[in-house]
Amino acid sequence: MLDLNDYFNPVSIDKQGFENLTGNAGFPHNVFINTENNQVKDIREFKVAILGVPDGRNSAGQGSSDAPDAIRQQLYRLARIPGKTKIIDLGNMKQGVTFSDTLAGLTDILFNLLKKSILPVIIGGSSALVTAIDRSFTLLKTRYTLVSVDPRVDYTNNPDSPDSFSYLNKITGNHKSTFSHYINIGYQTYLNDQQVLNRFVRRHSELLRIGDVRQAVYLTEPLFRDSDAAIFDISAVRQSDAPGTEVPSPNGFYGEEICLLSRYAGISDNLKVFGLFDVNPRLDIRNQTTGLAAQIIWFFLEGFSQKQYETPVLSNSNAGRFIKYHVRVTDLEDDLIFVKSNLTERWWIELTDENNANIYVACSHDDYLKANRNEVPDKWVKASNRLKS
Repeated sequence: MLDLNDYFNPVSIDKQGFENLTGNAGFPHNVFINTENNQVKDIREFKVAILGVPDGRNSAGQGSSDAPDAIRQQLYRLARIPGKTKIIDLGNMKQGVTFSDTLAGLTDILFNLLKKSILPVIIGGSSALVTAIDRSFTLLKTRYTLVSVDPRVDYTNNPDSPDSFSYLNKITGNHKSTFSHYINIGYQTYLNDQQVLNRFVRRHSELLRIGDVRQAVYLTEPLFRDSDAAIFDISAVRQSDAPGTEVPSPNGFYGEEICLLSRYAGISDNLKVFGLFDVNPRLDIRNQTTGLAAQIIWFFLEGFSQKQYETPVLSNSNAGRFIKYHVRVTDLEDDLIFVKSNLTERWWIELTDENNANIYVACSHDDYLKANRNEVPDKWVKASNRLKS
């Protein structure tokens, strides 16, 4: 059996100079903290495990190795997470002699947490660590969808590019990988190679430009609902809100928007891994970026504490919980079938796979309205094409 104490250094946080929230009101109140005097014994009772990975190797800058402690310092100043979700802070993972050793150790940790249905919240470190997420799903033999909130699609035609800009090369190039579908939220066209974007469009990936997302952020919720792993790169936030990263951009999400996206990830029915990467405290200004990173994690955990598990029961006859709507669209042979939850007012499209089994793809009320205007929703087209391929 894996002993997590062998993989982690216990949590150590300096006393705050100013504490606005103390006692029962503070974040640490309902979090089990792995400390020198109170180490991990039985992890099975927990639903979420926070783990720092202070390794910035194979990235554009080394400063991201300082991020887990700096972010945790800000996180512990925030309010307690509402509800009774059992959370453990495992501390920081011990760095391997080589970056490959770190990846191997992180893969072991994620694999064992996922087997116990515990959701890991990874505080990076650089996004070069994402390959460990891929390896853990592959070991579990689980096909997975990856959603990244990132101004770049981290795939490159340059063989000398750091892994933090090219981890998708390793994932898509591994024929053993169980990687199934890629979603990018907030890419910035002028930061990407058009050939790379075309490559992923041909793979039926879903790529959403920053301008389109910001016009209607709520439309991203269904994308998170159908994803298994969510990766947030802090450089997706505009430099004025998050200067502490190696490659900031003057454009990007505002702090409020990135926190809303994080909350959508938290309430996702399917999400199994969450990661926040590429914060560089050495480039920060008055803890602005680490403070925002802490709030991103807080909103994820708050969303997780509020989630309603609905997807697995869509195919059952739940009296009164779901309503099915059949919509006739001129260009299609069969009706489009939409399902709405009476509890959360979330929507799904019902599709049939090659084995005639019903598959439910998360969608929005806007998709239903579009079908009623005799238009085929893009969500249905993309999902149908993925099923065919």
